[in-house]
This record gives sequence, structure tokens and C-alpha cells, in this order.
Amino acid sequence: MARTEDNPRDLRNALGHFATGITVVTTVHEDVTYGMTANAFLSVSLDPPLVLVAADNRTQWHQVVSQSRRYGVSVLSEEQGKFSDHFAGRNEQENLEIPFTWQKGMPLLEGAIAHFVCKVVDPHPAGDHTLHIAEIEYLDYREGAPLLFYTGTYEGLDVWETSFFW
Repeated sequence: MARTEDNPRDLRNALGHFATGITVVTTVHEDVTYGMTANAFLSVSLDPPLVLVAADNRTQWHQVVSQSRRYGVSVLSEEQGKFSDHFAGRNEQENLEIPFTWQKGMPLLEGAIAHFVCKVVDPHPAGDHTLHIAEIEYLDYREGAPLLFYTGTYEGLDVWETSFFW
């Protein structure tokens, strides 16, 4: 059966077949931390170092980052699904302790496999979202398996060390 691009459920299901990493993006305004789960995060340029986060215009995070003009990105490890759920507003656990570490004035989740602190340089309205293009001010990373999102569920990725001999 053919599906149609004008059916929102078909579109969402089809797009769900593209596996994505999961991030929690954070910002601070007037000493209050705001965060949301985002799988719409990508590299834009190496020179200058630019990344992009797409945020729904209805979210509080979008409203705040439009004022703060800076954000942090934590690329989640496979053990951090509870933080993805929390910042997506699903299955919020009472008394969930959020282990933030701070870099350049931005909160980042401890235990993430990569961290970025970014300054928004070019916000682009795009339909019901805004693409927040930002220059990287800080980055750090470690080895580990990422948390992936595929067809509406979390998945893992087997990560192993390999050696190549020539």
C-alpha cells in the first residue's frame, strides 16, 4: 500500500526509519537552566566549527535560547535513556537527580559521550521549528556507545575497538 507525504502519521513513521543519536540541549537564562531532548542535531561546518539544533517554536527552550543565544549539547550514552525521557517530558521520575557539569557557563550532562558549548550565530525559522546554527566554543568527548532513536524506540549500537594491521 502506498503511503502519502501529506499524512502526518505516515511522514513521522517514514522519518522514524532514519536512526538518530539523542542529545539533551541546555541553556541558561537569569540563572535558571532549561533543557530539552533533541535528535535534530548535526554538524554544519568544520571551518568555522558550526552545529545546528532544530527546536519546535512552541517549546520553552526555543523561547529562552532566543534570548540567551547560547546552548550546551550533551550527546547521550546508551545508559542515559532516563535523561532523554525526562527532558522530553515523558516518564518523569520524581527526585531524578540531574548530574550537570558546567563548562563556559553552560550546564552539560555528566556521563555523556560528547559535550559542546555553542553560541548561536544564525537562527533560521523553518516551518514550525527554528534551526539554531551555532559556533562551537568548547568540546569534549570520550569513548562509549551512543543512545539511538529508531522507529520510536531507543536502540543501542555495538561499539568495539578494532586494530588494523597493514
